Amino acid sequence: MTSPLNGPFSRWGAEGMLLLVAMVWGASYGLAKTAVLIYPVLGFLAVRFCCTALLLLPSWRGLSAERAWQTLRAGVPLGLILLAIFVCETYGVALTRASSAAFLISLCVVFTPFAEWLILRARPSLTGLAATLLSLLGAWLLTSGTSIALNVGDGLMVLAAILRALMVTATTRLTRDHPVPALPLTSVQTGVVGIGSLLAGTVLLPGGLPPLPSDPTFWTATAFLIVFCTMFAFFAQNYALRRTSPTRVALLMGTEPVFGAVFAVLWLGESLSMMAWAGGALIVGASLWASLKRA
Repeated sequence: MTSPLNGPFSRWGAEGMLLLVAMVWGASYGLAKTAVLIYPVLGFLAVRFCCTALLLLPSWRGLSAERAWQTLRAGVPLGLILLAIFVCETYGVALTRASSAAFLISLCVVFTPFAEWLILRARPSLTGLAATLLSLLGAWLLTSGTSIALNVGDGLMVLAAILRALMVTATTRLTRDHPVPALPLTSVQTGVVGIGSLLAGTVLLPGGLPPLPSDPTFWTATAFLIVFCTMFAFFAQNYALRRTSPTRVALLMGTEPVFGAVFAVLWLGESLSMMAWAGGALIVGASLWASLKRA
């Protein structure tokens, strides 16, 4: 008799959760853009990730001293990379369309094989090279005809995608020989991002960080990002990976940029030309192709 945890209903539930993760991650670009219109980028990141790290603190309960040290040794450098990613990504969202940001960040999928070549000495396949060329063509179509200010944001999103690829590869390298528990690792990473953003905002911004805003829109957007885009997304991915195939995971998660573009059009009133939609479709298609091949 098939167990309810492994039957078709469990699989459909897992895949439905993944689709929901893709939807909320797609919405995150528009919500982040809304939040940084109210409060500075570094302050927003400090609030978001300090709160996330605090919520994850109970995951350290019962951890041995050796495992805690391994988690810190991997989590601090990975947290610094994550800090760079979110600084580039959030400033990029502030300077470009949320729809363009959603498409451009998915370039990390096709950049990952090259990061593995650099760090892990694993040569990329011909499929990876072809997917990269298609993605770059898509990025050119997506961003062609935009102003210089928007191009700055687009460039930051591409840099964030490259850093994400390095993050994936560095995580593999740092945790391959000494596996660490995922939730405590995430708490260290988010803590580094939160504290790093707080320090950077205090030192670098003229007059330091302003008082926290009272605007409920800011807190609603931030709470959504913490609860759904971090806590729920982490749980859903772990749940789904045990109940469906990596190929279906890659396929479902690859829809994130589409939801991001649709949300930006509906929520922020953005508009994309047919050329930009074609570029976004090329990026998503190349990312899905690369993901499915790797899965």
